[in-house]
Amino acid sequence: MAVHTVTAGQRLLDTARLLESNLGIQVVFTKAPDIFNAGVDEFISGLGGASLPWAQVPHQVFDLALAASLGSIHEIHAPLAVMPHGAGFNKLVPARDGARAEDRAPYGLDAQRLMRDGVVLPAAIILPHEIELGRLARTCPQALPVAAVVGDSSHDLLVASLPHRDLYRQALKVGPGQKLVVVTSTWGQQSLFGRHSDLLPRLLAELPREEFRVAVLFHPNVWFGHGIWQVRAWLADELRNGLSLIPPDVDWRAVLAAADWIIGDHGSVTLYGAVTGKPVMLAGFPNADVDPASGLAKLAAVAPRVSRRGSLRAQLDRAAKEMRPDRYQAVTELITSEPGRFDQNMRRLIYRLLGLRRPEHVHATPAVPAPRLAA
Repeated sequence: MAVHTVTAGQRLLDTARLLESNLGIQVVFTKAPDIFNAGVDEFISGLGGASLPWAQVPHQVFDLALAASLGSIHEIHAPLAVMPHGAGFNKLVPARDGARAEDRAPYGLDAQRLMRDGVVLPAAIILPHEIELGRLARTCPQALPVAAVVGDSSHDLLVASLPHRDLYRQALKVGPGQKLVVVTSTWGQQSLFGRHSDLLPRLLAELPREEFRVAVLFHPNVWFGHGIWQVRAWLADELRNGLSLIPPDVDWRAVLAAADWIIGDHGSVTLYGAVTGKPVMLAGFPNADVDPASGLAKLAAVAPRVSRRGSLRAQLDRAAKEMRPDRYQAVTELITSEPGRFDQNMRRLIYRLLGLRRPEHVHATPAVPAPRLAA
């Protein structure tokens, strides 16, 4: 398991659990080079798994390697399976001067990272949706023979977790009759937290604490790019006023399952929020950085925007009143074309790449654990 970032590591764990109970497979983790790999050492250490310094990786031969990012993968000597670390391939590669959105490839499907010296690096490119085959054919047709439409682990885990909503709400200290507003922000200057830092204090000031709880989910790059102390220091006033700051080691899918409203930006967690059937609202959305063909762009076309003007409570009420069961159906259908089948498809692929016979017994997709928050 080549762990480039904490986000990538969290995604890889969804696949690592598919190897449970097999005494013939040894899993080894390594911290792969990445400018955002702060926190990875602690992440791997916290797992208690076997680890290997990256400097030794090019000198070893493995039976299989898995990664959820593409940096330095040419140094790995093994059949390599790569997967997205978020909800598909929504972000475009950085723009060159004068480049139009339609001329920019989705990050993760671009030939620049999938190929080296004219050779496709991965033995398998894991795709969540069959529509990605057409996108890959346009951006890196040489990689089509190794593409595998497997599904989306986070989608399936979130769906499996929705029936446990009451348990998650209890763990998040949402009282009877209270409503939970979940604010989610990706990282960077164009993120919700980067552009709308006034939203959290506004929510806390306008929503009565006896009726509402407000929780915030940050992308791991926020936590580990700035430091856990710094994030908590920035939000010290909000924490004193009742904000629930979800630690980076808590499974974010449980928090989404517990929500009554989700307010987000162009991060993957916002897109997964559409799976919950609850109102999703946008506060900041840099259209130029999002692939117009992606599910995230489709969400931006139908989700209401949070206004800096007027009552936030009135905006929440309006979003709830206008919410229809099928409002985000077209959006969620773009997340995966193999709903509920990631585990079986991914297990089949792994064992094929390893050249091993698959175990006959297959576990059902589990619900994610309830959050554990500090007292």
